[in-house]
Amino acid sequence: MTRIIILGAPGSGKGTQTQLLSQYFCIPFISAGEILRQEIKNNKQNKKYIKKTINKGKLVNNSFIIKLIKKKIQEKIYLNGFILDGFPRTIEQAEFLNKDIKIKFIIYLKIKLTNILNRIEGRLIHEPSGRTYHKILNPPKKKNLDDLTGEILTKRKDDNKKIISTRIKEYEIFTKPLIQWFKRETLTNSIKYFEINSNNSIQKIHQDIIKKLNINLKN
Repeated sequence: MTRIIILGAPGSGKGTQTQLLSQYFCIPFISAGEILRQEIKNNKQNKKYIKKTINKGKLVNNSFIIKLIKKKIQEKIYLNGFILDGFPRTIEQAEFLNKDIKIKFIIYLKIKLTNILNRIEGRLIHEPSGRTYHKILNPPKKKNLDDLTGEILTKRKDDNKKIISTRIKEYEIFTKPLIQWFKRETLTNSIKYFEINSNNSIQKIHQDIIKKLNINLKN
């Protein structure tokens, strides 16, 4: 059973690398961002709160996202393993996972902050599936169209300079301490923690991750 967490700043390539790993290992993935987007579509009661929070570049309440993730993880498709993108983002969220779920690998995508704006400003998404592209770094086969469905690609509303700046500040406040927390956890349990240079090309990052995982899966 393989359970992997992908960590990193906004624009570090978490979504792209999660999808590539999912295909490579044939393991389903869980995207916290996609869960929230689906909640906006399907739950009128929570729609206003989620949109208001995301559009400010802030993180949703710990108890709120934990409840959604807990429900998702219990689905049958994830019983034999999963890749988790966008969760946990705080120590409290990690402590929730640590209680009941044995995570095997933590992959931290390390990126220079100067590269983040370029990554995010060129990002395109296929909303129904969560597939991500980049105008320059990972363009679709046909301009602004999803490779699999041919449907129109869109730009996330929170992918603008003002909101990105807030998201980076949130990351600095909450997620950096989380990374230190995970490093300490590797000393007391069987979690394997890796740092990957995410300033490289998509394929190079993917190859580096696969190399690390394959070596450790054999051990």
